[in-house]
Amino acid sequence: MSFIEMVEMVDILKRTDYDGKHGPYPNPNVRKAKIMPKVVKSLHRNFGVRRSKEKLRKRWSDLKLREQDQYKRVQQKSDVDVVEEESHFTSESAQILSGERMGCNRDFENLNQNINDVQKKKMKNIIDVLCRI
Repeated sequence: MSFIEMVEMVDILKRTDYDGKHGPYPNPNVRKAKIMPKVVKSLHRNFGVRRSKEKLRKRWSDLKLREQDQYKRVQQKSDVDVVEEESHFTSESAQILSGERMGCNRDFENLNQNINDVQKKKMKNIIDVLCRI
């Protein structure tokens, strides 16, 4: 299991309180059984890997009990929000982009109108030919 997959797994399990630290739950095993498929789906959707629920449970247990230094690194990584690099847009560049977009929209409308005109001419020609028959 790659590091980023572990970060995803730990993040989901922490958010959903998989270990039940934040309150008494009437059926903790049922709760855990509902949480683990979410982890499986998320890993498949985001990374394209299929992991069984049993393997993920074992990995979680190993992280918590045997590999505590690895767990701390994963936990710290999942606590950090990813911040995108600041973009260098100015109002001038935004105006330029807006103008280009408007120009593209105008070109698109002209192309669309030309296509409609050609289709109308073809239909008129077909109707004229059919009327002569």
